[in-house]
Amino acid sequence: MTVTATGAGAGKSAAATVRATVYGYPRQGPRRELKQAVEGYWQGRVSADALRRTAAELRSANWRQLADTGIDEVPTGDFSYYDHVLDTTVMVGAIPQRHRDAVAADPLDGYFAMARGTQDAAPLEMTKWFDTNYHYLVPELGPGTVFTTDSAKQVGELREALSLGHTPRPVLVGPVTYLLLAKPAPGVAAGFEPLTLLDRLLPVYAEVLADLHAAGAAWVQLDEPALVQDRTPAELNAAERAYRELGALADRPKLLVASYFDRLGEALPVLARTPVDGLALDFTGAAAAQLDDLAAVGGLPGKRLVAGVVNGRNIWVNDLEESLSTLGTLLGLAGHVDVAASCSLLHVPLDAAAEHDIDPQILRWLAFARQKTTEVVTLARGLGRGTETIAAQLAANRADLASRAASPITRVPAVRAWAAAVTDRDTHRSQPYDRRAAAQRAQLSLPLLPTTTIGSFPQTGELRTARADLRAGRIDTVTYEERIKAEIQEVISFQEKAGLDVLVHGEPERNDMVQYFAEQLSGYLATRHGWVQSYGTRYVRPPILAGDLARPAPMTVRWTTYAQSLTGRPVKGMLTGPVTMLAWSFVRDDQPLADTARQVALALRDEVNDLEAAGTSVIQVDEPALRESLPLRADARPAYLAWATEAFRLTTGGVRPDTQIHTHMCYAEFGDILPAIEDLDADVISLEAARSHMQIAGELAAAGYSREAGPGVYDIHSPRVPDVDEAAALLRKGLAALPPERLWVNPDCGLKTRGWAEVRASLENLVTAARTVRATLPTSSS
Repeated sequence: MTVTATGAGAGKSAAATVRATVYGYPRQGPRRELKQAVEGYWQGRVSADALRRTAAELRSANWRQLADTGIDEVPTGDFSYYDHVLDTTVMVGAIPQRHRDAVAADPLDGYFAMARGTQDAAPLEMTKWFDTNYHYLVPELGPGTVFTTDSAKQVGELREALSLGHTPRPVLVGPVTYLLLAKPAPGVAAGFEPLTLLDRLLPVYAEVLADLHAAGAAWVQLDEPALVQDRTPAELNAAERAYRELGALADRPKLLVASYFDRLGEALPVLARTPVDGLALDFTGAAAAQLDDLAAVGGLPGKRLVAGVVNGRNIWVNDLEESLSTLGTLLGLAGHVDVAASCSLLHVPLDAAAEHDIDPQILRWLAFARQKTTEVVTLARGLGRGTETIAAQLAANRADLASRAASPITRVPAVRAWAAAVTDRDTHRSQPYDRRAAAQRAQLSLPLLPTTTIGSFPQTGELRTARADLRAGRIDTVTYEERIKAEIQEVISFQEKAGLDVLVHGEPERNDMVQYFAEQLSGYLATRHGWVQSYGTRYVRPPILAGDLARPAPMTVRWTTYAQSLTGRPVKGMLTGPVTMLAWSFVRDDQPLADTARQVALALRDEVNDLEAAGTSVIQVDEPALRESLPLRADARPAYLAWATEAFRLTTGGVRPDTQIHTHMCYAEFGDILPAIEDLDADVISLEAARSHMQIAGELAAAGYSREAGPGVYDIHSPRVPDVDEAAALLRKGLAALPPERLWVNPDCGLKTRGWAEVRASLENLVTAARTVRATLPTSSS
């Protein structure tokens, strides 16, 4: 393909100014230096000054790498010790009352107190950032909130980049998205809408923009991803008002409003008619329809368009010719077109070149953050100077795409035939829920308010060392397995002594709830250095689903049955569900997700059936990503929920009525999917509820949810230990919405990231709280 219109249509002088940029970059460093420094600070091993030096070195290295690749305009302000939304909360002075003294005494310690909590003050609620696996900290606002300006971080990082000779563009969470992501603070009367604070917030943004302008910012990017969702006329009017007011400021840099993850839709003409200087739009995936939307509104005459044509959320090489075609069309729809990734590169690993264990042929198909910046630069050069200047790159790209399409791992006829043979009967249990529930109660003989955990127990340094030693050959398999047996024995013994009713084996053999299974399924690739931030200092290595998938052998049966042999109480089998396996992997983009989900479900169905055959009476299939993967636009949701719930039922539909199927979800807004939760046809669901003050229990009741549920009473993402009274109070809130015969008592999530000391104390308090509340029930049975 030749993009001859690039130079001719835009004029050589205009075309030559095409810039390459990105909206954000991975923060952690090539060896997760930020994680080590932050956790070292928490543990008292790293000073505040040393932490700041590490952060500055990482920022400098990121900017240098971007500039050396050819990125013309580097982002600043996107770097964060914990979370960029929390950084925005600090910037606008919206500090919760319970944390103000800590922030006043030491801003850094107070910042981490808001993120993680203290023994005396709960942290901010945490939930998913749109439809990604990144978690942000939810702002707490109320009618009395007073915003104050603190632009020190944003100005400081801008000056750092300027001092190093870069062309920086500060990146801020936009005011409308910030308010739409916020929730009413605890104690605020029902019905309060944070967006009503917009007129109070805009002067703070005006001051931040003035400070950045004075410090040398030519452009500032304001991220408004909330506007790609379905928005009411009042919300769209608020967005227009916000950007008319900010655009009219005399003392400001040029404003670039960025959206991503989907198309802007009805918000596009709203933003286009405001006096902002440019828009940054996503043209990948579902957002590809944005090109037609842009043409329909008459384009952006006189404005800058930053075109996100390199997908910032997957790891597959870009189709350069297809992107150039899109860019060529866009040249006629804006005053100036620049090239970018579709969103921050925070959502992909840093560098595919570090993956020495992946077949070089397959490595050619992959593009992590560093490779994506090269793609952006290549496209900008081709757009600005003509495709003949990137002829070699285009030829190599065509070869890489052809290699992937022709690879035998992408299509396995036996797997495809197996998936095609699935019938509707395979996706339904043999008996309705009420009959199953009676059989399960008779089988399990559990008390009211039964206690359990979500699955994982602390992953100690000794366990991680043992896995590393096994990989390196320093210990043999027998020695490693004896270590795993000893850990399972300890976990079972503790749970019995603590008084938990349904036990788990603790998952000591698992490195990650997705990676562990991916490493045992054909069609998946594992990375060694492909770390991606999930929240705070928690990083995961999403596996890569490259081809058709099957289960060569049982994956969990051995350790589950070993744990069951140690106790007379039921031990749950623990699996990760098909939707979460996809959402927390880098999934193939060459076939519909529904087809891939069916393949995963069939592999997991075999595992579920094998667990049941081995005597496991309770099996948990976790789907924490069901809500996070919900399309951002309502019109796409029914189709997604249809295949997602079918995949879960396909996984679990083959077991006997007296086998109890659990599922688990955490840290998401569940209100939008309550009918789908019912459609899963699970017998018990456990959900996050501690940070959200048991809100989900009321939502389940209001939706008429008829099954058993365990809204969490222990927030495992904070180091604080909830006392008995706190857990009991949350449990009583749950009982105000759900009857005791349908309520379980459990933590919010798995305990992998916590230490044994806090886990022991917290679970002992949880069991005591359950017993205390159980004793007050009219039909109490212990």
